[in-house]
Amino acid sequence: MGQILIFGLGYAAGHLANRLIARGWNVVGTTRDGGGDSIGFADEAAVLAALRSATHILSSVPPSDGVDPVLARYGEAIALASARWVGYLSSTGVYGDAGGAWVDESAPITGRRPDRNAADAAWQKLRGDVSVFRLPGIYGPGRSMLNRIEEGRAHRIALPDQVFSRVHVDDLASGVIASFAGPAGVYNLADDEPCHQNRLIEWGCAMLGAPLPPLQSLEEADLSPAALAFYAENRRIANGRAKRLLGWTPRFPTYREGLAACR
Repeated sequence: MGQILIFGLGYAAGHLANRLIARGWNVVGTTRDGGGDSIGFADEAAVLAALRSATHILSSVPPSDGVDPVLARYGEAIALASARWVGYLSSTGVYGDAGGAWVDESAPITGRRPDRNAADAAWQKLRGDVSVFRLPGIYGPGRSMLNRIEEGRAHRIALPDQVFSRVHVDDLASGVIASFAGPAGVYNLADDEPCHQNRLIEWGCAMLGAPLPPLQSLEEADLSPAALAFYAENRRIANGRAKRLLGWTPRFPTYREGLAACR
């Protein structure tokens, strides 16, 4: 059992928090404005007090306006904290476009967002016991392709060679927990079967008995800038290092098992 301070108690980190609470952990989380069981990110006295008593520290806060806000405000205190484990949720976006090739943790950092690349590197250098988790698209109950289909937001895109990896939020949480007893370092947490996004849509439509969306070009789909950025990169994420060093195995090795668990 331990006490963890989580910066950024959002969807993924909140799921991890619930898993730890069920195991008897004491969880303190920050949100932008505080409230409920969280503390406000800007409440420096409360955050520093939580840092002093934490055995584990995790940040799930991405960089904003070119700056990692957690490192900018609390980096020095985290570096000096007595916690025995520190973690950061990064993104496989730091790898950039790989043309559909497999990418492991040794790949160069060539992502399109310099701030995200810099944050990933800065957390690694902060202290010697940091674990950085590079994550592809995160999905789970309430936030999956099934929801997108039901809401009419699923788009089948005519890019036949495009491949993506993803991770179920449950597997993300189990990978982080497995690292508590493993060596620090960089880990990809992804499922075992990268594939085209259209496969998820087709599988999800079959599950729901819903009609397939039309096959469109990127221009016809009129996607948001964030969605266009998603289709601008093409890679398969290798998860072997987490399996070897952490003993982690995804409970949902493909989108088929993962989507079934989201119903």
